[in-house]
Amino acid sequence: MFPAGGSFRGSKGPWFAQNVTNLPATPELTESHDSLSTSTDPSRDVQQVKRSFKPGYAVRPKLSPKILIDRYRQGESNAVSLLHQLAQILPFHLEMKETVTTGNLPGLYFAFCVVIDGVEYKTGMGITKKEARLKAAELAVQELLPTLESGKSVLPEVSGVPPPLPVKEQPSISGNHPCRATHERKNPASLQVPHAVRDQLTKLMNSHPEFSACAGTTAAFIVQTSSGCEVVAFGTGNFNTKESASSSGRIVHDSHGVVTARRSLMRFLYRHLLMFFSKTANLTEKSIFQQNSISGLLSLKSGITLHLYVNQLPKGAAQIPSKLRLNPLSISAWQVNNEISLHLSVEGKVFSVFSSAFDHSASKVVSMSTTDKLTQWQVLGYQGALLSHFIEPIYVQSILIGDSCCSDIRGMEISVSQRVEGITSQLPMFYCMMRPRISLAPSVATNSTNSGQMTYSINWSEGDSSLEVVDGLEGKTIEESPFKSGSALASRLCKAAMLHRFKLVAKEAQRQDLLATASYREAKRMAKPYQEAKNVLRAYLLQQGFGSWLVKVSVSDNFSM
Repeated sequence: MFPAGGSFRGSKGPWFAQNVTNLPATPELTESHDSLSTSTDPSRDVQQVKRSFKPGYAVRPKLSPKILIDRYRQGESNAVSLLHQLAQILPFHLEMKETVTTGNLPGLYFAFCVVIDGVEYKTGMGITKKEARLKAAELAVQELLPTLESGKSVLPEVSGVPPPLPVKEQPSISGNHPCRATHERKNPASLQVPHAVRDQLTKLMNSHPEFSACAGTTAAFIVQTSSGCEVVAFGTGNFNTKESASSSGRIVHDSHGVVTARRSLMRFLYRHLLMFFSKTANLTEKSIFQQNSISGLLSLKSGITLHLYVNQLPKGAAQIPSKLRLNPLSISAWQVNNEISLHLSVEGKVFSVFSSAFDHSASKVVSMSTTDKLTQWQVLGYQGALLSHFIEPIYVQSILIGDSCCSDIRGMEISVSQRVEGITSQLPMFYCMMRPRISLAPSVATNSTNSGQMTYSINWSEGDSSLEVVDGLEGKTIEESPFKSGSALASRLCKAAMLHRFKLVAKEAQRQDLLATASYREAKRMAKPYQEAKNVLRAYLLQQGFGSWLVKVSVSDNFSM
């Protein structure tokens, strides 16, 4: 599979050398501090101090954050001013960064994000730079205000993290890894999210303790508002089906925890779309969506953010060995190429797309690894093609990893963010590479040795009355599942079920063009901007040397209701 020399065609050796080996383990001093502390020329130091001294600043009385926030709430200052004022009195570095400029709409369309101590909080979009900057600041302020008004630091401490959920005789986890604490302090959701996931998992497992052995592969999507965090989608699992591709759309091909949770999230989004398009004002008001006058699509209401929690480091490039380094002309260069490439998943096992160990001729269902799918979703959005007919791309703001065996998020940072760095300018309107805040978090459950449930996958979304349990290898609901859709045991996460929900929303939205689609494939292809973004992403990954994205078997999408 590899040409002579131990590297693959399109390999980006210099890229790896800069991005794999040069990630700092600890914060660095700024250049200005270094120059002052290491200079051997006293007169030069004096001149530097003079240049950095601004008359009047030292004697200006500092206002408290509470006074500044009150002024903001009373309309005496805007969000941009508030953030800059807070940056003068609180120990954090503020940056307003332009993230995308595209011309797909008349005039220019801009996007800015707020960056505090290197962590991107929010992205706001507008016709002018001023409008985009103000929107980004307003979104960031909404997220920060609860913390600031409580009198705490902008970056919360790590005390009070929830203990992991007891699954049978799970040992308790004490203390925090130094690296874990560092990343958690940079993520405002790192305390609330594990609490919310642990509480929801406890409720689900208390109702059905016979399936508690599945909890070790937990993944969950969490909606955060000013009132707190709520788990809206939940999934577990560690396999994809051993069956051949389904021509009816009634087999679940990939049952890994994150994939299962994401499909549960899609069910949650469909539910809220039905609420929005309903004729009942009360239901429309409760929906998480609002109309966007610029795009004509729906978007999440202001102040709503989405987060992802995973209890295991995702399979694929995210699991790059922490000590792996790139040394030119050594075996390490070949190993890095192999580790950071796209990966394929077959019956729970993962192979690099460049691996000679994988038998491409076998008639097994193959899917992209969970890490690669996360990379894709942070560019295309988590809503998928069908939902893109109704809503703008939806991205997660943070990914929290609760794997107690993981102490290094370097692989996640590289694979989810750095592999697609710079792609935004090539994407159609409203799509971008949304860099999530990735951090370590407490584990909510551990793996069980119950081999009888090893292949099971659990799914649930907000509004469901009970769990559904799917056998990942079979791709169908098991007989003992608390929820069963019918005698055929087709899962509520299968493609046919998603197409059914799509048609319901299209009917409520009075989209006759979508109701007239002949097949699942045709409905997906009609989402032109999404398909364009997908093609750009796959071409970009190939160009950067990460390999070719798997092309699905045509029969798997060519079905109708």
